[in-house]
Amino acid sequence: MNRNAIKTNAFSLMTKSPDMLNKYPTFLLLFILMSIGCTEKPQETISQLLADSPSISGKKEYATTPYVTPGNRVYTVGLQDGTFSELGWHIKGEMGGVWNHPIKLMDGFEFGIISDSEEATFPKAETFTNFPFANKFDYSLTDQNVAVERWQFVPDDQQGMLIQLIIKNESDQPQDFNLVFTGHADLMPTWLGERTDMIDKLDVPIYDDVEDVWIVKDSLNPWYAIYGADQPSIAHNNASKQQKGNGASTNLVYPVALNGKGNAVINFVIAGSYNNLSDAIDTYKDIKQNYVSQLQAKKDRYRQLAESSKLTIPDKKMEQTFEWLKYNCDWLVRTVPEVGTGITAGIPDYPWWFGVDSEYALKGYMAIGQEDISLKTISLIDSLSQVTNSNGRIIHETSTNGAVFNKGNINETPQFASLIWETYRWTGDKEFLKKYFPNIKKGLKWLLEEKDVNKNLYPDGFGMMEIHGLNSEMIDVAAYTQRAFLDASKIAEQLGEESISDEYAKIAAQLKQKINDEFWSEEFQSFADFIGTDQQALHLIEDAIIRADTLNKPWAVEELENTKKAILANPSPKERPFVLHHNWVVNTPMEMNIATQEKALKALQTAETFVNPFGVFVTGIDRDASAGSDDGSFKGSKTFSYTGAVMTLPTGVQAVAESNYGRPDKALNYLKRMTRTFSYALPGSMYEVSPDYGMITQAWNIYGFAVPIVQQFFGIQPMSYEKKIIITPQMPSEWKNATIENVKVADNEISVFYEETDGKMNLNVNQNLSDWTVELVFPKSKFEGLSQTGNFTEVTSSENWIYQSNDATIEITLQKK
Repeated sequence: MNRNAIKTNAFSLMTKSPDMLNKYPTFLLLFILMSIGCTEKPQETISQLLADSPSISGKKEYATTPYVTPGNRVYTVGLQDGTFSELGWHIKGEMGGVWNHPIKLMDGFEFGIISDSEEATFPKAETFTNFPFANKFDYSLTDQNVAVERWQFVPDDQQGMLIQLIIKNESDQPQDFNLVFTGHADLMPTWLGERTDMIDKLDVPIYDDVEDVWIVKDSLNPWYAIYGADQPSIAHNNASKQQKGNGASTNLVYPVALNGKGNAVINFVIAGSYNNLSDAIDTYKDIKQNYVSQLQAKKDRYRQLAESSKLTIPDKKMEQTFEWLKYNCDWLVRTVPEVGTGITAGIPDYPWWFGVDSEYALKGYMAIGQEDISLKTISLIDSLSQVTNSNGRIIHETSTNGAVFNKGNINETPQFASLIWETYRWTGDKEFLKKYFPNIKKGLKWLLEEKDVNKNLYPDGFGMMEIHGLNSEMIDVAAYTQRAFLDASKIAEQLGEESISDEYAKIAAQLKQKINDEFWSEEFQSFADFIGTDQQALHLIEDAIIRADTLNKPWAVEELENTKKAILANPSPKERPFVLHHNWVVNTPMEMNIATQEKALKALQTAETFVNPFGVFVTGIDRDASAGSDDGSFKGSKTFSYTGAVMTLPTGVQAVAESNYGRPDKALNYLKRMTRTFSYALPGSMYEVSPDYGMITQAWNIYGFAVPIVQQFFGIQPMSYEKKIIITPQMPSEWKNATIENVKVADNEISVFYEETDGKMNLNVNQNLSDWTVELVFPKSKFEGLSQTGNFTEVTSSENWIYQSNDATIEITLQKK
């Protein structure tokens, strides 16, 4: 008798003998539930709920590379073929699986089928499809004539996830079999757990027959993982472990009955807690009962992310990239209530908080309207820095248990000051400035009093380049320090601290001149990597020669040997600038708009020789003759390393730099290079190292897109503190029609519609609030003539057409010269 017959007979028994139900209600209910098992029933599936959501399918050649199921509390990292493996290097082999920071819950899970007394694990997924906040795996179980869709997502603010199987009978005949879910629990602390007394011990599994779940507990700590399904199981067993460690593996078995060509749906829930069992149980029940509304809420929230700063351009691949980068930004939000909420750097090996990564990324986050998480991240980084340092120094890296790994590289302290000013431009919140300016002042004082040994205004120490010995006076530290004093001067002015504003402005002016005079190398047509002694340079050259020779870069070895000879032939008793590595940071004077126009154009031209089709090399001497044509996979070393890498951050910095000097077409070229890496390995994402190495998604990617597109191409410059938005469009020549809609500026929103036809530029601007001023600025060297719609006030200027209006809709047409 099959289970459909059992179900029919059971209901018949209840109908004919109602007293049976009165006498044995629990027995009959349990009997019926166990008999029905996972059968066909009307149910709203994730597939139906996400039918109108965007999605991107994976490539077969990248089936064994990672994906992420994102969530701010729990997230899962596995392989696109549906399996789990030992991933990552921060905690070697442990960065994949199901994480609920500051602990890991599981190494992974798997499914199998028991049919005719034969057990078979699901084969590897045939296809992987990524949605903005969910994943789908498609399996074909040919021996059983069964196809399976596996869906999974993580609800917002929940310490758990849902996995849904849609099981499809491909045959015309009814089928009965048992489905096996195996969970590989591995309760263990995050990176640096030992610093906060988080000691991993053996995990102990206990089957709970009331909830019909496995509960796994770390034997020393109140860490729990729970898993089960929305159907009653018929068996529970221990299972063989899949990965190393102190974890425990168990399974649950569920009956499945399918009509011919019929479907069945079963939901599995994984939940956990690092505090107590009741939290884990409550989460488990909540997700099991409310996953539909939780999924809908997340879907609605992601739709809002898509609509904010919504881009429409001729290049549809770049348009799609920009949309998904907004989703990627949300993937990286991490909440640990005991510590805080903030964006993390990258997945899978950097799922915790960083100073500098946030300082780049949050400028992009603000431009795409993700203000709330930006403010929370700033608050978290500031509070962790104050507890750790107390002198204004901004931390570099903190694990999710609150343990600080690096108290801060030198560039992070000035970059924090600039982030605060940039955020204020978008929010206009003076209390925000008042909150952070005291720590900014302490940080700038620390830079000049403690880190500037020779008192030449250049702080000493490591910047962005983590090369051993490269810690004297670095170009990026100098450039970001100059910008910090300039921005801090503006902050002081806003807060009425005139004397400090004047002092900071004077230092900024001095630094700008000094960087142009003292860091510039006419010989190399580039700013120097650093200023240091001959001895420092010679030592670094020896190391660099070994590196270049090992990587088979003969041109770099020759250049370094010549530099060495020049230093020995013309020794200097004083520190001086050196160009050795051609590190990407030599372009920060253009990123920060410090370089003179003449030097900038020369340096930007030089930078073009250190690229490949995907972007800019981190270290220029790693470039080789194939750099201009090699568009294959990045060949990383067996031990994780950035040697030879092209990365999104240097490429994004270059795009910002080009636009600063009026070259939007050059900037667009760098955006195109990065766009080539979008969905290259993980559909819907962009790797940290281009095109397919390192982190599968990275926070600072949004900096290289949102700042050039929103603030430079469309020219949206917020001045919220004056209820004013300046628009100075600088559109690439390829973009004849371009739109950015719903750009959030404080409590206002602005949309810009650009069109170019027959040598005329038409600009249509809409804003939500009429008490805000929109100022349109166009260089007279590029435009002549004017027709306008709206109430304009003309501002006298010899260099620009400047018009101001408070209208909700503003339209202006200019003739291009």
